[in-house]
Amino acid sequence: MADGDEYVINGEKIFITSADYAKVFLVFCLTEPELKSHGISLFLIERDTPGLEIGAPEKKLGIKCSDTRAVSFTDVRVPAKNMIGEKNQGFKIALARLDHGRLGVSAQSIGIAEAALTEAVKYSKERKQFNRPISEFQAIAFKLADMRTRLDAARWLTYRAFSLAATGKDFAREAAEAKLFASETANWVANEALQIHGGYGYMKEYAVERYFRDARVTEIYEGSSEVQRIVISRAVLREGE
Repeated sequence: MADGDEYVINGEKIFITSADYAKVFLVFCLTEPELKSHGISLFLIERDTPGLEIGAPEKKLGIKCSDTRAVSFTDVRVPAKNMIGEKNQGFKIALARLDHGRLGVSAQSIGIAEAALTEAVKYSKERKQFNRPISEFQAIAFKLADMRTRLDAARWLTYRAFSLAATGKDFAREAAEAKLFASETANWVANEALQIHGGYGYMKEYAVERYFRDARVTEIYEGSSEVQRIVISRAVLREGE
């Protein structure tokens, strides 16, 4: 709400990464609610602004090394000069950054999957059954082959999207494809890695159980897998026009 040369902000945003470490926040607010998504503006707000409060850390399934909290705003007064970009252009700014965020999650997913595969390969060479490493059994070897193939496919989809972004070309569909495939691959690879470990994969002593937990969120944040499929399908339908 505008009040002279200031804006008064009320509301809350949950699941903010590194909220407790941030010195400033980029906040999207409704400056003209009647315009809905076309009435959103972006502000820079300093942490010590009166009325801004940081919530308690969330108790998460995975990614526990990342601080995640809610941030609330109670009659927070922000100078109009703190608005970034033009008034009511916040939604466009947010959409422009989403694709880059999806590439970040794609890269994160690949890292988790690569780590899980490394642990699976190592364990399969050390674990023996019938006096042979289990890596010599076709059931295990084929799992490793499929894990590597899917991981490489996810990597190249991500490289393609990054390449388009670096050259200033549109990469919305490619970012969605990379994010969708890489995140689902991370979950699948982590699951297979845990399966190869057998009962030990379920134990805290082995890193693979952490990768299994950490991978799960990659299909949720920066747009869920369902959202990515919406983005991709719309792009495909436009191509057919």
